[in-house]
Amino acid sequence: MLANTLPLSGLIFLAATIYTSVGHAGASGYIAAMALFGVAPAVMKPTALCLNILVASFATWRLHKAGWITWSALWPFVACSVPLAAIGGAIQLPGAAYKLLVGLVLLFAGLRLLIDPREKTNTPRGPAPRPPLLRALGTGAVIGLLSGLTGTGGGIFLSPVLLFMGWAGARQSAGITSPFILLNSIAGLAGNILSLSVVPVEISAYATAALAGALLGTQLAIHWLSPTALQRLLATVLLIAAVKLMLA
Repeated sequence: MLANTLPLSGLIFLAATIYTSVGHAGASGYIAAMALFGVAPAVMKPTALCLNILVASFATWRLHKAGWITWSALWPFVACSVPLAAIGGAIQLPGAAYKLLVGLVLLFAGLRLLIDPREKTNTPRGPAPRPPLLRALGTGAVIGLLSGLTGTGGGIFLSPVLLFMGWAGARQSAGITSPFILLNSIAGLAGNILSLSVVPVEISAYATAALAGALLGTQLAIHWLSPTALQRLLATVLLIAAVKLMLA
């Protein structure tokens, strides 16, 4: 594992940069990176959640300061997602089932980033409209359970729903997704806190890389250029990792 620390940290930095540039925390990217280096499924989930919590905390703070977060639009999604993320986190899927499920998640994320990169940085900054309550509760419940099972924060599912249903624009979606990921990642890890025992000793290096990527990614999101090309690069990595996981 030590021989892989530097290159894996580099991929984690890349994933954090790209994901935070669109309001995500990067769990599926971290899982993709670990899959490329043959990390065991039992280690992937808690490691990705730990990195997610760190990155989502920082991203939520920066987006809140920038005025992107609409808390009133957030709560209907987290009301059901958080308890179900804890339940999903407590479920340890068999290795083959976990690889298949996460492979499908990465496939979905990769295709979405490749086909529909979120480059609309000129979207108005106004507050996000309130989605229909029952639909938001149901959406949060399904995504929360899936996020707990896979060790992701659920952002790769929530943001396209927000955009496709017309419940938020690109900036508004980022402002809802980032704290959603944070709360679900905390719940998912709390659901199986004992899984922290298998977090690798290299976690400090990975955390440093992820936080550095989050600093750059949030700067890109708030002030700088469109991250479209970087998103497509990450999409390629996700698709390769998805195929690797599902065929392993």
